Amino acid sequence: MNSSTRIALCAALAFAVVTGPAASAFADAGSPAAGTSVRAAQGAGSLNSTALRQALAGLPDDDATAAVVRVAGQDGTWRGVGGVHDMGTGREAIADGQFRAGSVTKVFTAAVVLQLVAEHRVGLDRPVQDYLKGLFPADRPPITVAQLLNHTSGIQPADGAGDSFADQYAHRFDSTTPQQLVTSALSKPLEFTPGTQQDYLNINYTVLGLLIEKVTGTSYEHQVQRRILDPLHLRDTYFPGDDIRIRGPHNHGYQATADGLVDVTEWNVSAGWAAGNIISSTADLERFTTALFGGKIVPRAQFRHMLEVPAGIPDAVQTMGMSRMVLPDGTVTYGKTGERYGYATGIGAILDDHGRIRRTLVYSVNSTDAKSKQGNARVLPIVRAWMS
Repeated sequence: MNSSTRIALCAALAFAVVTGPAASAFADAGSPAAGTSVRAAQGAGSLNSTALRQALAGLPDDDATAAVVRVAGQDGTWRGVGGVHDMGTGREAIADGQFRAGSVTKVFTAAVVLQLVAEHRVGLDRPVQDYLKGLFPADRPPITVAQLLNHTSGIQPADGAGDSFADQYAHRFDSTTPQQLVTSALSKPLEFTPGTQQDYLNINYTVLGLLIEKVTGTSYEHQVQRRILDPLHLRDTYFPGDDIRIRGPHNHGYQATADGLVDVTEWNVSAGWAAGNIISSTADLERFTTALFGGKIVPRAQFRHMLEVPAGIPDAVQTMGMSRMVLPDGTVTYGKTGERYGYATGIGAILDDHGRIRRTLVYSVNSTDAKSKQGNARVLPIVRAWMS
């Protein structure tokens, strides 16, 4: 797996186990403990509520300032929130706030493309050059829509402000258009022959956003709104464009630096666009995840592509829009993570033998180093508790 792929459902098995204080440090909603507490409201079932509580214990800490988790499925439901709304006031974190969901955006993008496939307006095996005529250099080999969806296109990433936080922070209010990103990326030679390797990169989904616009004649954002957000009544989910603010109630995001924590809540994430621009809430993402795996967004004939990794590519974990991981006991999980400075998000699902949802997970962790290639230490206990 490429080092740029920070998929929490896979990374959960890769970095060290981190556990919080004992469960006695928790308090249920309506009976808060002194200082920071975890507030949880759980339904009947056999979920490992103790492990879920422990996963949120002791916030804020060096790794995160807050976390919100929702687990649901055949064996019950659990909801928890811990940490602080902001470090200045120390107020308790809010459970229903909005946050930057980063690359979870790709699941929405893939769903729209696969809807267009079901409508016979897009072909998975057709070259994207057939739709976006004149965009690609003439000497490029055909790159199919499927290869963009599963990150086997070979297109290199666009140039940006720089890889370090200092570089990114200095340009945090800059606006970037999809056209600028694609022009930059396509000025470079291919990384590999399309279809022979897998490299998880945002640029694939930037091109898919342009494909959606070309085929439909309307904006990418309009198509997601019409096809997904409105039918599912996802009121807290939207595309901010180049607006630096999160418009609804939200917990602040921070980045740890040598000089202390820097508030990174306000940021222009227009460069993310169809690959990572969306803002949402855990309630909205839970509804979306349930609808997606329940066959209510993408028709079953096309949804299967979101569960399959490309054949013949060693170590491939990316499907069309998500990632797939097989646990040692044979359990298969699917999900997607997203990281923006101050915010680490994940959605996931475990299916039963009949393809029905056994359990879903949504988390939002206000990570103090969300872009770390090692992932956030708070994510592992959350994912492990969800799987147990």
